[in-house]
Amino acid sequence: MTAGDRSPGELVIVATPIGNIGDLSPRAAATLGEADVVCCEDTRHTGQLLARLGLRASRLLSVHAHNERERVAEVLELLERGARVALVSDAGTPTVSDPGERVISAAIAAGHKVTTVPGPSAAVSALVVAGLGTARWRFEGFLPRRGTDRAKRLGEIAAAPHPSVIYEAPQRLSSTLQDLADRCGGDRKVAVCRELTKRFEETWHGTLAEACERSAASAARGEHVLVVAAAPAEQRSSPSQGEVQSAVASRMSAGASRRQAAADVAADLGVPKRFAYETSLGRSDR
Repeated sequence: MTAGDRSPGELVIVATPIGNIGDLSPRAAATLGEADVVCCEDTRHTGQLLARLGLRASRLLSVHAHNERERVAEVLELLERGARVALVSDAGTPTVSDPGERVISAAIAAGHKVTTVPGPSAAVSALVVAGLGTARWRFEGFLPRRGTDRAKRLGEIAAAPHPSVIYEAPQRLSSTLQDLADRCGGDRKVAVCRELTKRFEETWHGTLAEACERSAASAARGEHVLVVAAAPAEQRSSPSQGEVQSAVASRMSAGASRRQAAADVAADLGVPKRFAYETSLGRSDR
């Protein structure tokens, strides 16, 4: 095949089951079976998934947290040669607390087609069964384990005007629930979701104080997703001018216009659009 005849490469981001193999869509299965290369966190794990589906990928390429930076050039070379590359994580949607962002960003920057086969996500699954609101929400993923970064994130969750979705491992569940209760107050509502879509799936609803008591009474098992309710209006702190300026600057550095960045920040932080815009210019008297 000559360069002129070569088909353009394509990167397809494929969501895989978070527990129940029946949740893999027919299109996702077909994409994995037809891909020239499947990039995955663990070749053994993905190989077993494909075997259960009766599929065999042409090639499995490991792309995980410790080697993604080095793999980018290899994936780009495959795309340049016209390969159809599928990107998966061990479970759920790639890049949502999983690797893949560097590969995707590099493919976009190089002008390759990037598409997705949507599907399972632990964050969205937990959010909809939590019953704490879905119109707007925050995804926190795994919190920092200690120090000022953890304290800052806990403070943001405590003051958040929208529900917050948090991932947590079983051995750290009790300490995280206690930290959340200390910062948010024991009466803040929470949904504790365990082993979503798996055999022992469980979603418990109550307050953070009750969740702490329940967690202390028995050892946690399996991966957990916590959905913490939004802060009551009286507990929400108004953002400082510096916080607003920083948030607008961050969105502008990502490519948004000043006006759009100010509008987005105003919605996120609950401040007037004019205040966000004027503050970004250093002109607000608030």
